[in-house]
Amino acid sequence: MTENHSDAPRVKLGTSDLAVFPLSLGGNVFGWTADEAQSFAVLDAYTAAGGNFVDTADTYSSWVPGNSGGESETIIGKWLRSRGRQDDLVVATKVGIHPEATGLSAANIKSATEASLRRLDVERIDLLYTHRDDDTPVEEFVSALNELVKEGKVAEIAASNISAERLAEALAFSEREGLARYVAVQPHYNLVSRATFEGALADTVADHGLSTVPYFALASGFLTGKYRPGGPGVDSARAQGAARYLEDERGPKVLDALDAVAAEHGVELATVALAWLAARPTVAAPIASARTVEQLPPLLAAASLRLTPEQTALLDAASR
Repeated sequence: MTENHSDAPRVKLGTSDLAVFPLSLGGNVFGWTADEAQSFAVLDAYTAAGGNFVDTADTYSSWVPGNSGGESETIIGKWLRSRGRQDDLVVATKVGIHPEATGLSAANIKSATEASLRRLDVERIDLLYTHRDDDTPVEEFVSALNELVKEGKVAEIAASNISAERLAEALAFSEREGLARYVAVQPHYNLVSRATFEGALADTVADHGLSTVPYFALASGFLTGKYRPGGPGVDSARAQGAARYLEDERGPKVLDALDAVAAEHGVELATVALAWLAARPTVAAPIASARTVEQLPPLLAAASLRLTPEQTALLDAASR
């Protein structure tokens, strides 16, 4: 049975009124490695344990043969409707890289968002991300996002895969024109991938009071420890992506440090990796996905795990 973590304090996303559980459930596996029944079971278990923050995208899971994108949103929409939960969860989705709706032009943002609303079967998206920045002028895509907020179709906006410079430019335009502004960023960030976020982007996020919601929080499963040589996950669909971290000298060092800290707390490696990330400046809720209900407990446990300064220092040193 999944332990209840409903007493975990909610975290505000930036300057918004959105208050979220400190672990976001990733929907990238829904309609991919988790079918509808498995996805429903995971969503049931996550919410029963106190979770309220689900992350998806219009392109999930277009990479699967036979899929066209939108499968994850459709499954989440069916679950929301069947459980009557449309109004009490924070559902985040992203637009901009669906294979048939690519780019951040005003027209594409509006049409892609309408399609997401239909698949999610909701009247308003709680948090809408631009999935990946491109060369569209910030004036165009920020204005389009602002229109969606004014129309009540989107509550708050955020950015994934954006540079510090473009983020600052977008925020400055919003401020200058009195338009909706980004409240969060979603970067690739974890114990073995720190350089893409730490530095200018992290500084910009902190300076403007935004929150960070990192994806690949477990480095494609590498930080669970299951993909090391001889591990139980070496034959899974994610093994190849996870194995590349073993080729970097930091990879094995990080696993050794995680092993040591996990043993001290009597928890799994994933719990420690997520707890380290959740404690980083500006991080509100790391994103982690679960294909089965059995994979959820170590993810949820991160919501209540507090690392000591010595343990944090050990992990920091191993991952630099």
